[in-house]
Amino acid sequence: MIRHFFKVVLLACLIIASGVQAQEKLAQTGFQFLSVGVDARATALAEAFTTLERTSAALFYNPAGIARLDSKVDVRVNQHNWIADIQYISGTAALKAFGGRYGVFGLSYLVLDYGEFIGTRVAENEQGFIETGTFKPTATAIGLGYGIELSESFSIGAHARYVYQSLGSSIVPIEFIPGVDPADLETTDQDYSKGVVAFDFGTRYETGYRSLVFGMSIRNFSQEIQFEREGFQLPLTFRFGVSMNVLDFFPALGVEAHKLYVSVDASHPRAGPEYVSFGGEYIFMNMLAIRGGYVTNHINDASGVAFGFGVSQFGVGIDYSYTPFAVFNDIHRFSIHLAF
Repeated sequence: MIRHFFKVVLLACLIIASGVQAQEKLAQTGFQFLSVGVDARATALAEAFTTLERTSAALFYNPAGIARLDSKVDVRVNQHNWIADIQYISGTAALKAFGGRYGVFGLSYLVLDYGEFIGTRVAENEQGFIETGTFKPTATAIGLGYGIELSESFSIGAHARYVYQSLGSSIVPIEFIPGVDPADLETTDQDYSKGVVAFDFGTRYETGYRSLVFGMSIRNFSQEIQFEREGFQLPLTFRFGVSMNVLDFFPALGVEAHKLYVSVDASHPRAGPEYVSFGGEYIFMNMLAIRGGYVTNHINDASGVAFGFGVSQFGVGIDYSYTPFAVFNDIHRFSIHLAF
């Protein structure tokens, strides 16, 4: 039964992926803040994270990854400053109640601070505009996740989020009248805030051949929304990943003391070219982790590489990742996690 279910899920994912493939890449997506990686461990691996598991961070990449949580409770908090000093603060939490008999439940949140901007409007003066005060755009995403093992080798998961973005307000004419100066038209405040429910789905399958794992996910699936005339959708992304502890081939080295995970993700975003992410993570005694990654088809201002490390002991740990940019400031991400 599980085998047939896996085939059905796989077929469904392929059908959805083929539908996305058929669309022309017009870059007509909004809420692009959802495309930015937030977890320090994942971003140090160039986000080749679809098949990695056992922490609540999987909610942001493949919710099936929380199904085999290592602890009863796992909590992670992440922070980084993105380009243009946009501040990201996020976190995840997962609970494995009753030994995971009924699955694992998760929570996630993401908060953005874009900073403060000065509003203006057209005016017939020397500058051609007048200031209308300051405003602060914001974005938020709050989610509930669930993952469950359907067998010893196959897990599925889902993650539902309410995503909200506020771009402030603007003073606009109620009606345009030909021949009338725009400054003399009656105006109103137009609010530019929108919210929508988005869904993530994922599967994870352990092949039984050493530690080889396959996984796939669909992220940011939602209905179309619009601020004015043109509608847009969220940055839907389909991913397929594979990973393995390559030291399984060298048992003499001591698999318990040393682990070297290699992961590869192939991604198909709605509004951009396909790309492949490669990640490598060496773990010593489950205390120290050294990480690196590379992503193809990266934007011109990014180098495509990423580095990082993590330290963990007694259920408490910290992760760091570094992503260099050619034009913008380099990105430093920090994550703190607690498991018990």
